[in-house]
Amino acid sequence: MNPTRRTVLFAATATALLPALPAQAVTATALQPYATYWYPDSLPAGSPGAGITWRSLKAWRPADDADLAFNAASVPLAARFTPTPANPTARADQARVQSLVSFGPTAGNPSQGSATSDYYAFGHWAYVDELVFWGGSSGEGLILAPNAPIVDAAHRHGVPVLGTIFLPPVAYGGQLRWTRDLVQKDAAGRYPLADRLVAVATAYGFDGWFVNAETGGGDAALGADMLGFVRELKSLSAAKGQRVTWYDSMTVGGTVSWQGALNSRNQPFFETADDMFVDFRWTAGSLASSGTLAQRLGRSRYALWAGVDVEANGWNTSGNWDAIVPRDRAHVTSIGLYRPEWTRNHLPSDQRGPEHFHAADDRFWTGASLDPSRPDATDGWRAPAVSVADRSTVTALPFASVFNTGHGLRWYEEGTVTSETAWNHLGLQDRLPSRRWVVRTDGSRPAVSFDFADAWRGGSSVLVAGVVDAPVTVDLYTVRLPISGDTVVELTHRTDEGEVGVELAVATADPSAPGATPPYTYRPVTTGDGWRTSTVRLTGLSGSLHTLGVRLTGAGSVKWRLGAIAVHDTHRTPCPPSGLRVTAASGGDLRLAWNRAPGAVRHYTLHRLLPDGTRRFLGATCQQAWFVAGLRPEQGERQARLELRAVGELYSSSDPVTVTHPW
Repeated sequence: MNPTRRTVLFAATATALLPALPAQAVTATALQPYATYWYPDSLPAGSPGAGITWRSLKAWRPADDADLAFNAASVPLAARFTPTPANPTARADQARVQSLVSFGPTAGNPSQGSATSDYYAFGHWAYVDELVFWGGSSGEGLILAPNAPIVDAAHRHGVPVLGTIFLPPVAYGGQLRWTRDLVQKDAAGRYPLADRLVAVATAYGFDGWFVNAETGGGDAALGADMLGFVRELKSLSAAKGQRVTWYDSMTVGGTVSWQGALNSRNQPFFETADDMFVDFRWTAGSLASSGTLAQRLGRSRYALWAGVDVEANGWNTSGNWDAIVPRDRAHVTSIGLYRPEWTRNHLPSDQRGPEHFHAADDRFWTGASLDPSRPDATDGWRAPAVSVADRSTVTALPFASVFNTGHGLRWYEEGTVTSETAWNHLGLQDRLPSRRWVVRTDGSRPAVSFDFADAWRGGSSVLVAGVVDAPVTVDLYTVRLPISGDTVVELTHRTDEGEVGVELAVATADPSAPGATPPYTYRPVTTGDGWRTSTVRLTGLSGSLHTLGVRLTGAGSVKWRLGAIAVHDTHRTPCPPSGLRVTAASGGDLRLAWNRAPGAVRHYTLHRLLPDGTRRFLGATCQQAWFVAGLRPEQGERQARLELRAVGELYSSSDPVTVTHPW
């Protein structure tokens, strides 16, 4: 990438500019697992800085990877469908979005979340086609494997995740020997690190690699070796269902020269890889010619991601959107968003709460109207929802959501706080409503948002707050769910202020046109004091559900909270896991592991059983391993007792299995 437009990630000191983590999350400990990173083969001279581990990818073997159980994703990549777009300008079969995100520093990025809600808990997956786990620096490591929570959340929403291979410019510590290490050949003329990269992605459960070779000084021989390496990486990746994205940096001549276009200098790399990120220096003319060339090569023009650098200015970024996604003709290429975590990073330190982050993220992805069904034509920012049709993975029963965004101020179970500790763990994120927030009313429009002041489970709920002076319908999910005589929808909800009438809104067909209202029918929902779970039968409906929503009626100011939604035709209790054990301990820091529970498991929860019989939430994960930090004995306690449960898709829990740890 053009170094003049980059501010981070090229040197070890750059970690200070990445998302902040709490002090306890980055304290050096032999047991705390972190996301993994490597150099291709040879390591830098000298010694690594504090908290940094230098590793050689060539020397990596899964059997020797002590943190693999914590870092390996568990959620398979879900299939997606494209419903009728939410507005007439969103296209279903043209430009898509690639997102290059740094979720944390290269070194010291916890494998399974940490004790803070200040985190880029991205949830607008419906608009993204490919996520790149961005990072790397000359002082820490150049090859990054995405950590499991991010992959699990992305896969739940049907988004593939790529690790990053970053060979930095010389000005930022890049050394040409690392490029040569990457593309080295063995005696048989094969590229051993291509095989190793595919093995890493397979073991860790992510979907391929983003190759960004920006170290200058190469020649035609190195260019040929790089092309051979990418060709072998692509061949091996394809056999495993993985992807390779090439970044417009190194040319076939071996030099680094950002083209801002697909042309003869990078065409062989594009033809070899699955797609290509086009550097930011593109022009309207260069994108037009690039799209034409891609089609002439028998490739889709939408396999080109036109880079848009939003790291510094977010939705205030200026750019020629009509050169990428014009309103009045076919889209020219796809969109490559560089560093959209600006929505978190730009917030003042005293406004880093989850509610502030989600307000900013909604503005970025939906636009100034905050309603994807009604784009604001005066908005200078071309939000993805304006141009790109959303997608959904909700296609099978049972389906449930507690609107968990992957972070929170505390942890709730059935409306009760079971931990006062702030947290983040993106792998626990639900499949979230994709159209945030479509509100249909002829009267005043109340605000709809994720709220973190109260929840039914996890850390958040959906809050509708404002004046309701006419019926208000909130679209929640576009789905393809079969209906049988036993199918029911359950809503867990609570009225906090005012008098609210509640109905379930369901549609068994798509809207008549993009932007039109779904053909809803309405079923009454019982209300009462406190949290209430209401069951609605779908008697008289057949075929499949296409849209789920709620309709509220009232007279005046209201606050109504939705804590959970579930659709099912039978209710199963998951089987418990087995073999819970402590695999390593240092004082009150423990590593735990267990055997997978039979059947479908959404995640596992871990609690501590206290001497007075109460339970304290310690954490949850989709993996079969967990790190617990800082346990201390309670008064009179001779051993800590820990309980593990499997949680199913409908959030029912298995019987517990236990383990004790003596003090």
